Amino acid sequence: MAPRRKFTIAAGTVTVRERPGKEPHILLVHRPAYNDWTLPKGRLDPDEYEAVAAVRETWEETGVKVVLREPLGAISYPVGGGTKVVHYWRAEPLEANKRKPDKEVDKVAWLTPENALARMTYDDEKHVVRRALEFGPTSAFLVVRHSKAMDRKNWSGRDQARPITARGRKQAKRLIPLFEAFGIKALASSTSTRSMQTLQPYAKEHRLDIDGWQVLTEEIGEHNLTGVAQLITRLATESVDEDEPMAVCGHRPVLPAMLTALGVEPRPMQTGAVIVAHLDGAARLVAHEYHRPRV
Repeated sequence: MAPRRKFTIAAGTVTVRERPGKEPHILLVHRPAYNDWTLPKGRLDPDEYEAVAAVRETWEETGVKVVLREPLGAISYPVGGGTKVVHYWRAEPLEANKRKPDKEVDKVAWLTPENALARMTYDDEKHVVRRALEFGPTSAFLVVRHSKAMDRKNWSGRDQARPITARGRKQAKRLIPLFEAFGIKALASSTSTRSMQTLQPYAKEHRLDIDGWQVLTEEIGEHNLTGVAQLITRLATESVDEDEPMAVCGHRPVLPAMLTALGVEPRPMQTGAVIVAHLDGAARLVAHEYHRPRV
């Protein structure tokens, strides 16, 4: 039997700097060990979301803090007797700090698309850059299934008061860097305890309020899916208009109506899972992605 091929998962960004009246610029790094010009990228830490790794690696290699926009797919290539798979996102810079050169990256450059494509070493990365340049401005809108809650058979109180478990609390904390990666500025939730608790760690970290909506609870929303869809459409429109990317937490029975309102095909979601819908200026779906829980 042939040995199983080893897969290494990594993530990176095509960071695009847009300035009024000027041509966009692409962020590249030079690696002295390979003498190549490439996109910032790197391996995932244990149990790290790919999107979080993309932000972290961009910061570590360039000194540029970014927020993610649309997913750009993945490229793969052989390395060390296995295969390396790199997931990419278009990213927007938030701030840039001077980075001291080291043996990993000795040069960081902002280049026009023409110059970036001419300087880049790898053709598959050039394809990712071209794809990133096809997108216009977008905003992230996250649909979250509440993290792991106590089983109903072990809870004697009102179901809406059923809390999350120790595992659920870990899932909720792991959502902090994922929400940060997409620049979440507003939070909304079912008024049920398990949903509110899922968003509380991020709310506390960033001093945000959580807007509670009874129509998103199982008890009400399951029998008023039209109302659920109308609320999500309204929240998505407000999120785009106010330039405040939002995360909304709900329950399994209402998730299909939430997703359909955004133009996303419903799919099963694990507890603590997230679907990111990328919306244009008219709150229309441009792209979406799924993030499974890491606990």
